[in-house]
Amino acid sequence: MSVYVGIDVHRKRSQVAVVTEDGTVEFNKNVVNGSEPMLRLIGGLPSGTPVAFEAAFGWGWLVELLEDYGFDPHLVHPLRCKAIASVRLKNDKVDAAILAQLLRADLLPEAWIAPPPVRQLRAQLRHRASLVRLGTQLRNRIHAVAADHGYDRAASYWTGPGRGWLAELDLPPASREIVTDCLAVIDALAPLIERLDGELHRHAKADPRVKVLRTLPGVGEFTALVMLAEIGCIGRFPSARKLAAWAGLTPTVRGSDLKVRHGHISKQGSAWLRWVLNQAAQTAKRSPQFAATYAAIAKRRGKKIATIAIARKLLTRAYHLLASMQATDTSTPAASAAPAATTAPTTGRVTKPRARSPQRHEQATTPRSIT
Repeated sequence: MSVYVGIDVHRKRSQVAVVTEDGTVEFNKNVVNGSEPMLRLIGGLPSGTPVAFEAAFGWGWLVELLEDYGFDPHLVHPLRCKAIASVRLKNDKVDAAILAQLLRADLLPEAWIAPPPVRQLRAQLRHRASLVRLGTQLRNRIHAVAADHGYDRAASYWTGPGRGWLAELDLPPASREIVTDCLAVIDALAPLIERLDGELHRHAKADPRVKVLRTLPGVGEFTALVMLAEIGCIGRFPSARKLAAWAGLTPTVRGSDLKVRHGHISKQGSAWLRWVLNQAAQTAKRSPQFAATYAAIAKRRGKKIATIAIARKLLTRAYHLLASMQATDTSTPAASAAPAATTAPTTGRVTKPRARSPQRHEQATTPRSIT
């Protein structure tokens, strides 16, 4: 008899429910996170058993474990699952059982599980962005300290003359300590960011899609890499509109009877992709390709909406470039390739990568805004 597994994943512990084919809950237990405790609970289930879990904090280890041991992982879109299975009584046992029951009924709102190379590239790009953001915060702190004591400099604070000017400022001991500490951290971040830039540059040179995306105005090497890492396999999107909706760049629609209201963009999906597209749009809106469109929309709707419109146009063009490139090139780039077959560490069982459904969209983690 087939069984279906639902796992409510948390940071330290998870709730695991196993449901039989007729809907009977076989067991519903709480387990400490980790490979050994999880395998003691579900390791005896048949190979290929489907397992559903939400795209919550820290789900990467669970995907790798399930794939290594021959299970069939299903990543669930949390917001859509909540809309489908809203109940009065909500706890971990109920959530795990609902996931298993939805999986049994084939009603799961699934998300795309990015292969390990894509997940690693995303982690590297986001790490680099977080280090740059930290450096920006520290520079802003130094500007604030100087302004608080009435000092300002038209030229840069960070060049040789600028560092000398900072050192000569007459500041109280606490303020001087803040400036010194901030400068020390900025200097310590510089080699780390330089190393990451070198690694990402080598990755970009090895991926022909980066060169294609860089033909778009405002899209540089880093922006192209973020777009590729966040989108993943372009084949999972049937149209550019679907990609824009996944990226959260399409307006919300509220309709009832004959009344339809279009609101602001949904902002659901990859916040990192929206961020880099917005940054690219700041340059693209001044290019000959988009300047007239931007001016016309800005006159009618305002500059912010016009910038978002240019960001969506960039994403639409990127979709068509990547889709046409995929159609003409049979080789799959390493960044979007499916993981190779792996061998289970203890059982010796070989598992093959299963085909991903193109309809699975991903619920990416949402970072804080980066300036």
